[in-house]
Amino acid sequence: MDSITDLLKSKKNDSVTRNLYLNIASEYYYLNNSKKSLSASLSALHLSRQANDSVRMAKASYYIGDCYENSKKDSAYFYYLKAEKLYYAVDDYDNVARMLFNKSRVLFYDGNYVESEIEVSKALQYLKESGNHQLLYSCYTLMGNCLEKLVNYNEALRYHNLALSEIKKMKTNDGINNYKVISIINICNLYDLQGQYSKSIKQLEGLVSKDLKKKWPRLYANVLSNLAYSKMRSGDYDNVEAMFTESLKIVDSIGIESDILYKKIYIGEYFLTQRDTIKSIQNLKEARQLAIKIKNSNEVLTSLKLLSEVDKLNSLGYTNEYIKLSDSINSVQKNADDKYARIEYETSRIEDENKILTEKNFYILIISFVLVLLLLIILILRYSKYKNKELQFLKKQKVANEEIYLLLMEQHEKINNARDNEKSKIAKELHDGIMNRLYGVRMNLGFFNSKCDPEIIEKRKIYIFELQNIENEIRTISHDLSQNNFFDGNDFNILLLGLVEGQKDISTTQFQYINNEEIDWISIQNIYKINLYRIIQEAILNINKYSNAQNCEIKFEKEDYNSIKMTIMDDGDGFEMKNKKTGIGLNNMRERAEQLEGDFNVESQIGKGTKIEVRFNFQIL
Repeated sequence: MDSITDLLKSKKNDSVTRNLYLNIASEYYYLNNSKKSLSASLSALHLSRQANDSVRMAKASYYIGDCYENSKKDSAYFYYLKAEKLYYAVDDYDNVARMLFNKSRVLFYDGNYVESEIEVSKALQYLKESGNHQLLYSCYTLMGNCLEKLVNYNEALRYHNLALSEIKKMKTNDGINNYKVISIINICNLYDLQGQYSKSIKQLEGLVSKDLKKKWPRLYANVLSNLAYSKMRSGDYDNVEAMFTESLKIVDSIGIESDILYKKIYIGEYFLTQRDTIKSIQNLKEARQLAIKIKNSNEVLTSLKLLSEVDKLNSLGYTNEYIKLSDSINSVQKNADDKYARIEYETSRIEDENKILTEKNFYILIISFVLVLLLLIILILRYSKYKNKELQFLKKQKVANEEIYLLLMEQHEKINNARDNEKSKIAKELHDGIMNRLYGVRMNLGFFNSKCDPEIIEKRKIYIFELQNIENEIRTISHDLSQNNFFDGNDFNILLLGLVEGQKDISTTQFQYINNEEIDWISIQNIYKINLYRIIQEAILNINKYSNAQNCEIKFEKEDYNSIKMTIMDDGDGFEMKNKKTGIGLNNMRERAEQLEGDFNVESQIGKGTKIEVRFNFQIL
């Protein structure tokens, strides 16, 4: 193929030459020579651009994305996006869906599961009427995997079953269908996550066969190790070690390092259940080293977590390394989210600029023609004076247009910044306001659902009415985030008392709100009351979920004429501060305190409850 590539360099740029470059790129790709495949794809893209060949530009961009997928995910995403837009322009919607699927796959393996779910959903929209069952199978499978990562196991199971239904529509005569085996493995993983090990064992035992081992040894090894894992988790250790050993031997002979990694972790867990700490530590250390080698951050975390449990002497070191790596991964994933959003935005911006440039060139051509004609008339009539005035006017107009353009660009940047701020605000309001209220209503309705006497029915109507209020609040948030309306015209003490009283029917904790008559809430701005109310809501939710507290006291103290301290104190289980992984709720409470330019402090010990303090200076209306 190298000689053919050299020969093509001297050929003219026609459809035959461009097709040959694309065919060569495809052959190199399937021979695992990504470097040469990329070179041929780039040549095809260059020639296609010269010929304005949209179809082959799209195909070349698609191939370039494939070459970059394992090495430069952001470059792969960029070229898949370019191919998607080109396929859309030529109405090739099956390939539009394929590019959306490829983008989703890049996002998934970069840990961005929410955006991955969005992209694969778009792909499925384009495939509604499609007969491409293999692509539909791939999309359903990826959607199921995304939902599994997002802990939506029921929906994940539904999509994996949809993938199974697509296999029946594929034209295949194989007695052993590798697509079906993969789907069953995915479904059994979900069963394991839900603790339904008997279902997983039954399905996986039906797959173990000599034919599968002969035709698809890698799949056979995965089925065998997953079956052993399900049996181990169910407490049945019969023949488990032998199955793990056989599966590891198979993938080791094939040389698939990612599969070897998972088998090592499974075996480490197995020896942990057998109290053989030496073998457990040995296998988990090997797994950790392999995970570092192939840059699999998730499995590095898994191995560190297990090592911290089994290796008591080095437990603290492994725990600290786990926390450090986890924080690093979270930071990288956040940057990745921003990176792919920027790629979408920059691609769109460049396209818009190209359209503007094309229009400008057209107008420049017309203006040039008019100016030339005007110049000829001026020369003929010898009106040089009018010519000079015309040129001066055009210069002033150009300067004015440049100033307007700069102002528009500046305004556009401000709008984007404001939009990002509003997104962050919406996320906080939904979590701290809507989610807390929905949780309270759900707990009350669940409590009253099994009772039918008239008094309970009336109470149920009250909570249904509360759902309508929450609906109105969601609508308000989506329009203009106008949360001040909730606090205007309402006494803040009454609102807090209502919040505390509403816990009586859903919680075993006795909540007490101590009203401080020294504080004039009417004179305090709504922004302080909003943030304090949300902090109290989140604290009550956490106490109900985790603390097992018998009592909780909420009080305000006026420390100065414009300084207030709020304290929320319970006698629950508490937690170790140094080992506590900060969640979104605690982060939101801290951020809300910072918005008030106040101090936020949490104190807690195992068995001694938790105390939250917020100090802030307020401004009087």
